[in-house]
Order: sequence, then C-alpha cells, then structure tokens
Amino acid sequence: MTIHLDHTIVPAHDKLASARQLAELLGVPWAAEGGGPFSAVYVNEGMTLDFIQTDEDFPAYHFCFRVSQAEFDAILARIQAAGIAYRSSVRGPDDRQVNTAWGGNNIYWNEPEGHQWEMLTVSYPRPGR
Repeated sequence: MTIHLDHTIVPAHDKLASARQLAELLGVPWAAEGGGPFSAVYVNEGMTLDFIQTDEDFPAYHFCFRVSQAEFDAILARIQAAGIAYRSSVRGPDDRQVNTAWGGNNIYWNEPEGHQWEMLTVSYPRPGR
C-alpha cells in the first residue's frame, strides 16, 4: 500500500479569510464549510488543507507546494497582483525575487495568520522530482 497524506489541519484565527486567500492564490477550489468545523482548501484530488478556527495561540506552520513551471508563473502572478510580499529565502527579507539556486524556481510568503507557504518547481529535498 502506498501511503498518501490525505489532509492536515491548519489553525487560523480567521479560517474563512485564510482558506479563501490560499485557494485563490493557488487557483484551486475551497469550501467555507468543508465538513465538520473546517474551511477546506482542495489542493489536489488527494490532499486537503482543513483550516480550523481557534482563539488559541499556535505556531507558524510551513507548507511547500511543488508545481509545474506554468503553474508557478500563474500563482506568482496572482501573488504579485494581490500585493503580497514574497522572498527568495526561507528566513530572508521580502526581496520579491525568485530563488533559482536549486535547479528550478522557488519562493516563500507568509499569510496573515503567520503560516509560511513555499512554492517550487523542483524538489530540492527529493532531487529528480
């Protein structure tokens, strides 16, 4: 049996705004009520990010999305059109640059809740993918 990650829970103080923003940037569907107490972002046919509303403090999570070059260009254009700051390094300044050091393109950005998103075209942790 192959193991696939089906979904994960993402804490948010405003689950609707967080889910909507990510879905719009990625160009994927989402549901305000995705089952139970969640706002779901349907990343692909096998992976859902379930945003849950909380008043508690939570750590910033990091999620990385591997996409094709065409998808990268389209998502980056939506990030730029929305005026969202992005950067070429995981902890660096918002330099609005694309990192090409790993044999593809990648960027990082933070959403209003503090979670960090990464988008890349070539997997540097798993070369050849």
